[in-house]
Amino acid sequence: MVPKDKFEVVFDTSKLFKFLGVLVILAFGVCSSNSPNFVLVIVFCSRLNSPQTSAVLFEVFGYQLQFMQDPNSKHLGTTVWDASMVLVKYLEKNCRKGRFCPSKLKGKRVIELGAGCGVAGFGMALLGCEVVSTDQVEVLPLLMRNVERNTSRIMQMNPDADSIGSITAAELSWGNSDHIRALDPPFDFIIGTDVVYAEHLLEPLLQTMLALSGPKTTILIGYEIRSTNVHEQMIQLWKKHFEVKIVPKSKMDIKYQHPSIQLYIMTLKTPEGITNLDPTTESDTTEKIEDEADNDVPKEPQTLSDWEARRYGSMAARLLRDIKIT
Repeated sequence: MVPKDKFEVVFDTSKLFKFLGVLVILAFGVCSSNSPNFVLVIVFCSRLNSPQTSAVLFEVFGYQLQFMQDPNSKHLGTTVWDASMVLVKYLEKNCRKGRFCPSKLKGKRVIELGAGCGVAGFGMALLGCEVVSTDQVEVLPLLMRNVERNTSRIMQMNPDADSIGSITAAELSWGNSDHIRALDPPFDFIIGTDVVYAEHLLEPLLQTMLALSGPKTTILIGYEIRSTNVHEQMIQLWKKHFEVKIVPKSKMDIKYQHPSIQLYIMTLKTPEGITNLDPTTESDTTEKIEDEADNDVPKEPQTLSDWEARRYGSMAARLLRDIKIT
C-alpha cells in the first residue's frame, strides 16, 4: 500500500466547489434537525478541508495552473486564499479595455506583496507584465516552486506566446530598506491579496507600499474582511496617503465574488489632492467604500454557483472546526 502521507490531494476549483457546497447544506440541514447523523457530516466536511490538500487547480486566462500549498504550515502565506482568485478573475473579466488590457500592460513592472502561493502574480504576468512576487523567507521555497512549475506549464501549452510577461520570486520583509532598495522601485503596479490579518501589520505594509510607489503607481489590493476593527484602521491609514476606490461587484466575475471580499484600486495623493486614477478607464470604480453594499450583483436563486459553494464550504469548516466528537 502507498503510505498515507504520500497521497497528493488536488482540489480542482471548477469541480469540487459544488460538491463541498452540497455537503455544507446537508450540514446545516442536519444541524437544524438535531439528527444523530450530525457527527457523520462533520467528519465528512473536515475531510474535504483536510491537511492532505496540497494543491489547487485554477484556470487563469485559459491556462490550467496548479498551485501547491501547505495548509498544515503555521505560516498563513502557504495557503491559496479566496481573495487571490477574486482578483485574478477580475483581471480576466476586465482585460479587454482600460488599464488592464494587455496592450497597456506589456512590459509594466509589477510587484506582488505577500505573494504566498503566487496566484495574483500569475494573473498580471499573463497580461504581459514583468512581475516580482515577494514574501518572507519562510514562504519563498513554496512560492519559487509554484513560479517554476507554472511557468513551465504555460510554456508547454503555448511556447510561442510573445504576449506573456515574466514572473520571478524575491524576499521582502515589509519595512526592510535593504530589501526594498534591491527591488529597484518605483513600480508601475503594486498588487496583493489577503495581506493584512492583524493590526501590527498595518503600518509596515503602508510604509512598504509608500516606498515602492511613484506618482504613476497603481495599487490593486484584494482583501477579505475578517476583523472589522483591523479593516477600519487599514482604510483610515490608506486614505491619509492614497486615493482609495472600491471596485464594484458588477466589475467582478459573477462567480468569483463574495460580500466579504473587496478589491481596492489606489494611487498616491498629490499635493494638490488630484487623483491619478484615469476617469476614462475607471469610471465604474469611483464609488466610495461606504457605498459598496449597493453594488451587489443579483444571483440566480435556483442555482448555487461554484464560488458560493466554496464560500459556504469555508464558512462551514470554520463553524465546525471547534466541535469535539465524543
